[in-house]
Amino acid sequence: MTIQSVPSGASPRRAVVAGHEVEPGGRPLLICLSHLRWDFVWQRPHHLLSRASADYDVVVVEEPDVGRSGAVGLRSVVRDHGIEVVTPLLPAGLRPREAVAAQRSLLDQVVVREGREPDILWYYTPMALEFSRHLSAPATVYDNMDELSLFRGASQRIIDLEAELLTRADVVFTGGASLYEAKRDRHPNIHCFPSSIDRAHFVRARRARGDRPADQAGLPGPRLGFFGVIDERMDLALLEATASLRPDWTFVMIGPVVKIDPGSLPRRDNI
Repeated sequence: MTIQSVPSGASPRRAVVAGHEVEPGGRPLLICLSHLRWDFVWQRPHHLLSRASADYDVVVVEEPDVGRSGAVGLRSVVRDHGIEVVTPLLPAGLRPREAVAAQRSLLDQVVVREGREPDILWYYTPMALEFSRHLSAPATVYDNMDELSLFRGASQRIIDLEAELLTRADVVFTGGASLYEAKRDRHPNIHCFPSSIDRAHFVRARRARGDRPADQAGLPGPRLGFFGVIDERMDLALLEATASLRPDWTFVMIGPVVKIDPGSLPRRDNI
């Protein structure tokens, strides 16, 4: 299942995908390949891609949902800002090569359904190269928001695939200064692009009047808040030590606990 150019003076980017001819449509198309679930936590990809949707048709292809369906297929929903979120469905028990082949076929279906090749391929995970390297686009973006190779349970293959992605990408963004310093010599067009906050969202709390949120009404101040994913990247020992040193402070931690045992979380009255 290959993509090949089809010569045409009127439409130079027409192509054949899985036996179907596709060509540019109205608005440009951005296809994002992500390891994150769109409906999990609103974070960096959501901020950037929701803004991109003002000028692009945005399709986000998530990591596959394995085992819930007995057949290979696609689940597609349209979220805020008109962003289409596509989830590959794979049966359990596929060998690695079979899973890659199935995902490649499903990705081709997405392109065929859109009726045109992507104008931008936007990567959040190098692992997606295994089933997308046959696609091409005028621009390839690698948004290196985290060092995925250091995540718990990460495949060592991600290191090799990232090296390949760095050779294919036209521009690379890093989610922070330390990532930038570690990779600044690996790509000629790499930029430090730290994450920040959603000012428009959080400023509403500054302007709020009336009672405090019900779940915090009884908590003494001063209060220190965290909102985000609570996982192996968080320095839980530092949190516990700080809470111990400052028993008069309240630490409000809001977010899902993933990839770590909830029993390992510090337990103090002021957390």
